[in-house]
Amino acid sequence: MNRPRHRLRTILTLAYLNGIIPIQTQPLYLVNVVASPFSFLFFIAIASQGRLLGYGVAGGMLLTVLSIGTSLQTDMSHYKQDLKLQDLLVASPVEAPVYVAGLALSELMYSLPAMALFIVLLYLYTSVTVLGAVTIALVLLLVWGFASALGFTLATYFQDVRETFAISPLISIGLTVLPPVYYPISYLPGWVHPIAYLSPTTYAADLLHGAVGLGGPDLTGGAIDWAVLIAFTLGLLVLASLKARWREP
Repeated sequence: MNRPRHRLRTILTLAYLNGIIPIQTQPLYLVNVVASPFSFLFFIAIASQGRLLGYGVAGGMLLTVLSIGTSLQTDMSHYKQDLKLQDLLVASPVEAPVYVAGLALSELMYSLPAMALFIVLLYLYTSVTVLGAVTIALVLLLVWGFASALGFTLATYFQDVRETFAISPLISIGLTVLPPVYYPISYLPGWVHPIAYLSPTTYAADLLHGAVGLGGPDLTGGAIDWAVLIAFTLGLLVLASLKARWREP
């Protein structure tokens, strides 16, 4: 058996089953993905009279990718607890990384319409260079990676899919409300800054703000942002590989 080809086919099949088919049968899924980030963007634009629109667009992109990554826990909990799919896959040649990659890719498909709208807004209301576009893509890829790893790890510990309804919103709020995702960190009181810097999304947002021409970090600050974001992503991937319960104890 050609293992790389088999793995790729499995990833694409899972992405199609959990991504394309649900979109075709229930397009309202796409509306749900778009609703939250654009709701934040709307209120940010109104409250700031357009002054923070650039921050809102960057924050909306980050929130979209983060949300679809953490929502992986809901789908995986459903497949594990309700459909017993994970038990079936454990007994099959499908490895855990292949399974996670397929479902994570399917979640990414949900974000494509929202991301297309944000790209249009970036073009209309911000100044993005080629280097800035590459930075945006890499930052969002890392956020998607650590959010998916976190979602997978949590999903393997849940005993009921309803538990994800309480945890997933808390994660999204903790990673996108207090951290300066939709606004500059200078808007936060000084004593809150150390708390905000505990979140990886603070560093991701800092890089995005610079990429869209909002006066981002200098060379040293940018290096720190990249180092922290990459380290956090790798850390969660390692945690998922070591602590996720692919096989029931």
